Amino acid sequence: MKKAILSLGLLSTMSTFAQQTKYDSDSLIKSKDVEEVIIQGNRLQIPFNEATRDIQVIMQKQIQALPAKSLNEVLSYISGVDIRQRGPFGTQTDISIDGGTSEQTLVLINGVKMIDAQSAHNMMNLPVPLSAIDHIEVIRGAAARIYGINALTGAVNIVTKKGKQSSITATVQAGSSFQSKDEGDGSGIYGGLSAEVSGVYGTENQSQLFSIAQSDYNGQRYNSAAKNTRLFYAGNYDFNTNNSIQAMAGYARNHFGANGFYAAPGDINSEEHTDSSVFSLSSKHTFGNFTISPRISDRYGEDDYRYFKDDLSKGRSVHYTNALMLELNSSLRTTLGTFGFGVESRLEKINSSNIGQYERDNHGMYAELKTSLGQKIRGTIGIYGNYNTDFGYQVYPGIDVAYLLTDYWKISTSIGSGQRIPSFSDLYLNQRPGNVGNELLQPENAWNYEGNVQYSKDNLQFKTGYFYRSINDFIDWVRENPSEPYSPRNLGQNKMQGFYGRLQQDFKLSEKQTIGYDLSYNYLKPSFEGSSEMQSKYILESLKHQFVAGIHYQINDFSVQIKDRWLKRELGDSYNIADVRLNYKIQDFDLYTEVTNLFNASYNEAGAVPMPPRWFSLGVRFQWNQH
Repeated sequence: MKKAILSLGLLSTMSTFAQQTKYDSDSLIKSKDVEEVIIQGNRLQIPFNEATRDIQVIMQKQIQALPAKSLNEVLSYISGVDIRQRGPFGTQTDISIDGGTSEQTLVLINGVKMIDAQSAHNMMNLPVPLSAIDHIEVIRGAAARIYGINALTGAVNIVTKKGKQSSITATVQAGSSFQSKDEGDGSGIYGGLSAEVSGVYGTENQSQLFSIAQSDYNGQRYNSAAKNTRLFYAGNYDFNTNNSIQAMAGYARNHFGANGFYAAPGDINSEEHTDSSVFSLSSKHTFGNFTISPRISDRYGEDDYRYFKDDLSKGRSVHYTNALMLELNSSLRTTLGTFGFGVESRLEKINSSNIGQYERDNHGMYAELKTSLGQKIRGTIGIYGNYNTDFGYQVYPGIDVAYLLTDYWKISTSIGSGQRIPSFSDLYLNQRPGNVGNELLQPENAWNYEGNVQYSKDNLQFKTGYFYRSINDFIDWVRENPSEPYSPRNLGQNKMQGFYGRLQQDFKLSEKQTIGYDLSYNYLKPSFEGSSEMQSKYILESLKHQFVAGIHYQINDFSVQIKDRWLKRELGDSYNIADVRLNYKIQDFDLYTEVTNLFNASYNEAGAVPMPPRWFSLGVRFQWNQH
């Protein structure tokens, strides 16, 4: 905590020299840039400045400036988002929002769901490199009305680049802890190399994005090497102003040492190979005030876990999953407001060595209305109905309302509900003596209530809010004593109260000199009604305190960004992680160096896996834009 206070002191001291004026530097993100973003909901698309619930947007310029090598690291700086990595460098990550589990959080790419029916451990095996991302949207709270099943505590939507002008981005980066390898892990020091290239071909009526990325690290401790390959394409073609077609395809391969990931300390020589692919084809057609958009998409995954990487005759688990998704979304603009309605189907299958062969279908339909009363009140009300072949019918309503106090102050409140369907691992896994599924599980159901106040003017943005969430039939992996395997159970009612606050401000010191800071704090208070005489596998890893502070400074072509995170989980000691990035721009090139975990803190994010020590990186980035 002392180091966090030191970082705050530095931030406050530098801010004292600033004079508050309206800035216009292209190097900083203006509030107008964010306000003009269209939130890419599958149903009703809403400008960010008209949003009626808490949505955070992270733009490409912000992503580029962060001391982050992977999407996982970018998300770790976002208020309310909990990133629990079992391996560094983007190898294996669980993501959750506001104290939920990874199974209760939904991740999407351009609105296409990345749900992995085997396990949410694989949901972050994504094919999108950082350079291909336009912005990231984080929606907090139960969001079945917006995204359907499994958005129980929130959703993260990754929106990729497109445009009418062509561009190329290329990055090469190398890094190391400069620590000697552990005994049995070879000679030399730990380190690695990554490279990625993204290009957009844009004209007046089309946009084609191509991207490729490769990273290769020999690890940061014994048996933690990781190799990752990502290929991605996204295209849009406008036939005319009323008709267009969109396509998306991606592939991700991830091979890594899994020392301590799932069964420490016996799995010291384990290894895991994951492969995933996604495909989507959609179109959009407008007939006056009516718009209709059909889409077909598919996500395929392979997961090959080898408990003994040098002996594949035993301790091996192989899983193949596939999800075919069919959607029809539409909207109608009327004098009352904009109506949205549509249907969707999701067909899931698995073929697994220790789960078996299963399939199930999920069908949903929705209706919602976005309207306004005068110039001050905006609201969205809707309902989502769901039928699952294993669990039957459910209905999930929701409503969001925002009131504009002035041009700069806004009050918002939302009530939402959602459902999380058990994964195939939850239901049928047979991995004794460690884990065994439970076929009697029922879905989790949640209600979420939230209110917040927001201020936004020129170079200053502030928001604070409170939420209360209640989950019935809460699922956790538990056991009564260490001699038994972990098994999931519907334990009762899980309640969560949360408070959050965010502040961001930028200043112009001179014509070529800018400075800014951002602060966020998230506090969670869980309570539980039900059986508590169990040893939990996951729930006690959730965050209780999350404090993130940042400062960025630029003079001419030189810039620096410092990020500091102070985190405290339900159990365990708090820890402080500071990261820094220095950047120098020379025409179309950026030369940069990063130091992550600056103070060399020792900490775990998930299970028994220690995260990397102080890590030094050096990179170069090339950016060409058509003029």
